[in-house]
Amino acid sequence: MNPIIPKPQVPDFEAAPDAAPPASRGRGGKFIAWTPLLALGLAGGCSLAPKNGTPPVETPAAYKEAAAKAAKPAAGWKTAEPKDDIIRGRWWELFGDSTLSGLEAEVNVSNQTIGAAFANFQAARAVVKQARAQFFPLVTANPSVLTGQQTVKTSTSSGSGSTNTTVTATQFALPLDASWELDLWGRIRNTVKASSLEAQATLADLENTRLTMQAELAVDYFQLRALDSQKQLLDSAAQAYDESLKLTRYRHSTGIASDQDVAQAETQLNTTLAQATDLGIQRAQLEHAIALLIGRPASVVSIPVASLKAGRFTVPVGVPSQLLERRPDIAAAERRTAEANARIGVARAAYFPTLTLTGVGATQSTTVGSLFSGPSFLWSVGGSLAGTIFDAGRNRAVTEQAWANYNGIVANYRQTVLTGFKEVEDNLSTLRILAHELQQQDAAVASSQQYLNLANDRYRLGIDSYLNVITAQTTLLSNQRTAVNLRMEQMTASVQLVKALGGGWSGGKD
Repeated sequence: MNPIIPKPQVPDFEAAPDAAPPASRGRGGKFIAWTPLLALGLAGGCSLAPKNGTPPVETPAAYKEAAAKAAKPAAGWKTAEPKDDIIRGRWWELFGDSTLSGLEAEVNVSNQTIGAAFANFQAARAVVKQARAQFFPLVTANPSVLTGQQTVKTSTSSGSGSTNTTVTATQFALPLDASWELDLWGRIRNTVKASSLEAQATLADLENTRLTMQAELAVDYFQLRALDSQKQLLDSAAQAYDESLKLTRYRHSTGIASDQDVAQAETQLNTTLAQATDLGIQRAQLEHAIALLIGRPASVVSIPVASLKAGRFTVPVGVPSQLLERRPDIAAAERRTAEANARIGVARAAYFPTLTLTGVGATQSTTVGSLFSGPSFLWSVGGSLAGTIFDAGRNRAVTEQAWANYNGIVANYRQTVLTGFKEVEDNLSTLRILAHELQQQDAAVASSQQYLNLANDRYRLGIDSYLNVITAQTTLLSNQRTAVNLRMEQMTASVQLVKALGGGWSGGKD
């Protein structure tokens, strides 16, 4: 089915001139029109947000690409029925590398990008608490103590005159003000809902950041191990070339080999040694990148040299519809569409008046002891109804903006889903093609080794020159390094496939 972008829906009271917003009518008609609406709001309130639902997106029944059938399934992997709030398992353990597992554990604790994402989630959760506070009355107090002096005229006892008396008095006051906005049209409820959905989306962002950092570490780690394997190949080749150089020098001393043969053997050895040394630059940079990912200074992190351990396994991909629940970035995008939907309800509520209940209570006395006595207490209660009479189309423009934001976020959601499908298909096809290419490359390595054996024999017998040996050695080393790179690509593609599927899933805690 083709995805259909829903058209903006205007509120019912905007459909026709005779159903215009009550605020556009006269003062008398305004209160008459609001009377039944107020009664409905006081009875339980209403929500002006459109009915929410996950935006439709074209979803294939199955992935076009399939994992290699000859691969062995990874032990401990569970497809189950994933949801984005389920704890993600230690998916990196399927590679069976204890060093990688130790580094991944440090990423989850010390990575600063994950720490920043967690702080964003905490901030979003605090916004929810702020929004929920609007459900309750706001009470403020303004206690005061006022001391003053005044002159009072008093008559004398004989009545013949008056005297001036200076009086010092202290006035104690404890006023309390309370106000409470009734959520008649769901403005507060939709604000709280939108904030809650944003917090959930931010939590999904946190999980997506965590998964991204874990996958990036695994990719860097396998690239580092591939460099270690290539270094071992170059060191072994250099050792073999050194033996060949010794043989060539011996043959030269006996007059069998020429000066050119010796020079060629020396050039090949020195070139190989330089290539092995050059790998140290890339390895150091990858080691530093790993240190950054685990939140530690680059100068204190050292990873022991070890060869690449390439394994063959199948990651159970499930069906495309499960991807909508597995990937945290898709979950975040879906929740932001629901948030935008709630924001429409907030914008629509501005068409209607707000009813605020207020109350004032105060005690006032000249002494602290009598401050809380009955005669000292004053109170008043009331309510106010505030509505917009004329805003030159401002509320309508705000509502149109909310709808436009919603449609844009829906488009982003669909794009995120389609990107997820693409990434899964990309890595599945990469693994499928690499499996076939590795078979061909292994065959090329085997034939290159046979070619080198024949070239060495013919050189020792004096049939061919040393150039043929150099050519065979170079071909074998090149094919061996290519095979290592292909296995590294296979491992990184497996990591990227796990990431594209939303990570591992398990029922327990990580």
